[in-house]
Amino acid sequence: MPTAILSVHNKTGVLEFAHSLASLGWTLLASGGTAKLLRDNGLSVTEVADYAKSPEILGGRVKTLHPAIHGGLLARPTEEDHQQLLNLGWDFIDLVAVNLYPFEETIAKPNVTYADAIENIDIGGVTLIRAAAKNHERVTLICDPTDYNSVLQELQAGNISAATRQKLAVKGFASTAHYDNAIHNYLNQQSKA
Repeated sequence: MPTAILSVHNKTGVLEFAHSLASLGWTLLASGGTAKLLRDNGLSVTEVADYAKSPEILGGRVKTLHPAIHGGLLARPTEEDHQQLLNLGWDFIDLVAVNLYPFEETIAKPNVTYADAIENIDIGGVTLIRAAAKNHERVTLICDPTDYNSVLQELQAGNISAATRQKLAVKGFASTAHYDNAIHNYLNQQSKA
């Protein structure tokens, strides 16, 4: 069975997407709040912490940063890589649905504190995007909820095309570049204040 990991701040459409994946036979992994939403709505989901056998730590700052997750994403489609994962008790992760903490929305708020801005710098989500995008030969990345339907249409038709996976990877790298640029601009401004 293929495996998807869902770790989204913006939960628009994720419940419907997860139901559709489950109906197609996908195994679902999810982090904290996303896992709770899915479980509360009747879906069978494994929390990332349980899959990795490593709890979320530091008040949720570290959830998905674990070799069980990134090994599953970065493994090449070779028997050697797959066997190495299986020997460790893990497997391929085939699809990632992720979106990031709302850094730009946070800093746009009047009277936002520097501490609040820093807390809204996403680390794990950016890492998921980059890992999935790097390995788009095998992994499908969805970092924009508006892409759920088109990916589902391809899955329901049989498989996600290489062209779609590449297009979504490009979108992922563009989103992290934009995100990093917003952080850079904010921190640069703060350093001059």
